[in-house]
Amino acid sequence: MIAKLVEVVARRLPKRYGVDPIRDIQVLCPLNRGGLGARTLNIELQAALNPPGADRVERFGWTYGPGDKVMQIINDYEKEVYNGDIGTIVALDAEDRTLTIEYDGRPVVYDFGELDAVVLAYATTIHKAQGSEYPVVIVVLTTKHYAMLARRPIYTGITRGKRLVVIIGQKKALWIAVKGKADLRRWTKLGEWLAGEMKGNLPRSAANA
Repeated sequence: MIAKLVEVVARRLPKRYGVDPIRDIQVLCPLNRGGLGARTLNIELQAALNPPGADRVERFGWTYGPGDKVMQIINDYEKEVYNGDIGTIVALDAEDRTLTIEYDGRPVVYDFGELDAVVLAYATTIHKAQGSEYPVVIVVLTTKHYAMLARRPIYTGITRGKRLVVIIGQKKALWIAVKGKADLRRWTKLGEWLAGEMKGNLPRSAANA
């Protein structure tokens, strides 16, 4: 499945639709970890689309270099970049230990020690993509994502695409997501909390009745 994903992102869609594989295509999946999670897909897509060269830095489990697509994962009001913002690395200065990321044409400089605020963004989770739109979206779905196979997240993923949406995965996984009722259940302790509050507000004699 990873081989098919790389083929579609790097060659098939750019050839047929004239889209840029890094700038225009966003890969989404339900989970971050696992063999087909966003972290693994990022490593594979980086290797295919922008392999790290000599001009690179390794920090916090990621390797970054010029041309990489990255996402800010925490709000930084001083830099004016926020959770979910996607940018491209445009410069790396090993001597000054800084890396420059461009967000919508605006360069933002990071010290190497600040790179825990960003991750590779060739692929990301559907949850992280909420509120965003992309020209082309590829949704990766397999039964390995079982814990998150529900109608609502899949609907969210599909509606992120403005021009084209492609689903790569297993029919069974899509069926589970569409037909399953997991997203109708609410796992909260609200009833217990309310019962406790009500009991606590009753007179002692009534509470012990």
